[in-house]
Amino acid sequence: MRKHERFNAILERIGADGSIDVEQLVSEFGVSPATARRDLDELADQQLISRTRGGAVAGSVSYDLPLRYKNARQSDQKRRIADRAAQLIEPRSVVGFNGGTTTTEVARSLASRADLAEGETGALTSLTVVTNALNIASDLAVRPQLKVVVIGGVIRPQSFELVGHFARPVIEAMTIDLLFIGVDAVSAEYGAATRHDDEGEINQEMAGRSQQVCVVADASKLGNRAFCMICPPARIDMLLTDDSADPAVLRDFEAAGIEVLLA
Repeated sequence: MRKHERFNAILERIGADGSIDVEQLVSEFGVSPATARRDLDELADQQLISRTRGGAVAGSVSYDLPLRYKNARQSDQKRRIADRAAQLIEPRSVVGFNGGTTTTEVARSLASRADLAEGETGALTSLTVVTNALNIASDLAVRPQLKVVVIGGVIRPQSFELVGHFARPVIEAMTIDLLFIGVDAVSAEYGAATRHDDEGEINQEMAGRSQQVCVVADASKLGNRAFCMICPPARIDMLLTDDSADPAVLRDFEAAGIEVLLA
C-alpha cells in the first residue's frame, strides 16, 4: 500500500473510531512500527490528527477528508468518467464545475483536449469556465484559450470550494450552459446531494442558473442519500458514471427521465 493510500485509510479509521494505535497500523497495513509512527507524525504535522503515546486521535479539524487524500478513491473510474465528460463540452459555451475529485478530473481532461493546445485554432478558444473550486480555477488559469470565472466566497479547506452568501451576486449575474456536479450521493428518488449544507447551497444556486446539469459520479455514489439536496431528479439532465454501476439502479435513473452515460 502506497503512503497516500495509508494516509487515507488512517484518517478514515480515526474519523470512524476516534483513534488508532501503532499496533493496529502494523497489523492491518503490514508496515514496520517505525513506518507507522512516521505516518502518524506526518499527519500530526499537517494538523489532521493529534498524536498520543502509542497512537493518535482525531484532532480539532472537521473529519471530512481533505481533497488531496480523496484522490486515490476510485481513481480509474473517475478518469474514465472525466474523459467522457470533457467530450460533452461544446464550443463557445459556458461550462460550470463545483468542487470535488471527479469534477477536478473533468477539468483536467478538458484542459488536455487537443483543440485547446496552444497555437491551435480549435473551436474551444472562446470557452468560458465558471467554478467555485479554487483548485480547478488554478489548473485552468494557465490555459490562455479559456476564460475562467471564479465565484467568490469563503474557502472550505477540505474541498477548496468557495461557499457562503458572497457567492450569490456572481451566480445570479450569469447563465451556465452545462454544469458538471460532483456529489456525495445521487439517487433516482432523491436526486443529487452532499453531506455539507454550505456546499449544497452554492451548488443549488449554480444548478438553478444552468441550462443542463450533468452529475458525474462513480458507481459507489449511486442509489445513496446524503444530508443536503443539491437538486431533485427532475433537475438532473444527465448522469455520467462508470460501467461497473448496477444495471437495475441505472434503469431507475432512466425511468426518472435522466439520460445515463457510461464510461
